[in-house]
Amino acid sequence: MSLLSVKNLHASLGGKPVLKGLSFNIAAGEFVGLIGPNGAGKSTLLRTVLGFVPHQGSVAIDGRDASTMGAKERARHIAYLPQERDIAWPVSVETVVALGRLTYRPAFAAPDHADRQIVERAMRRMEIHGFRDRPATELSGGEKARVLIARALAQDAPLLLADEPAAGLDPSHQITLMKTFSALAGEGHAVVASMHDLGLAARWCSRLILIDRGVIVADGPPRAVLTADRLRSVYEIETYLGEAAGRPIVQPLDLVLAV
Repeated sequence: MSLLSVKNLHASLGGKPVLKGLSFNIAAGEFVGLIGPNGAGKSTLLRTVLGFVPHQGSVAIDGRDASTMGAKERARHIAYLPQERDIAWPVSVETVVALGRLTYRPAFAAPDHADRQIVERAMRRMEIHGFRDRPATELSGGEKARVLIARALAQDAPLLLADEPAAGLDPSHQITLMKTFSALAGEGHAVVASMHDLGLAARWCSRLILIDRGVIVADGPPRAVLTADRLRSVYEIETYLGEAAGRPIVQPLDLVLAV
């Protein structure tokens, strides 16, 4: 059974059609990169799946119609990492990460041993355990990003939706994040991450969904999706396509020159 099934999905923003009949399934064990130019509809797609944007068509989560699920129940199936990296309150890093466990506890209940173990694992995965007691508002932008990713990991939902999760991270932590998402997929979860870095998407994702102007242009393994002709057509760029250590390399080189 699919963790997420989307069929003939349409959505508009400000009266303008943004998603135009998208259909796909996400299964356990997949790390899916959602790619496409700015304005293609990637963020809107994630927000529509979460019920934040009115839509036509169907969204099923773990085989159930998503419209029948309340917010708390939905949060037990899907963790969401938005683009925004704001942390408003000067609470500790560990406190922020522990917010990911709220959906599993009654109101005002203290974390139990299992909660604390999951929070600890999430912090170690994102390499933030060394500053667990620091106020989160005093961190750098990249550190805040890692804290919020850890919070999403602590939710421990079967499906993780992440909107540009690598933004603001240095190369080392970008690779750490990609390895973490790959490991989650290997553990039986699924990850769908919108990404602008085609190199990271090509090397780490098991599958890519390429969206342009609200429709799916290609869906499949990175080597099949990221062809030179398709990148010229969709992104209007020339690229170097290669391979290293058994994985593809995609490096944008220049704009396509007008004839």
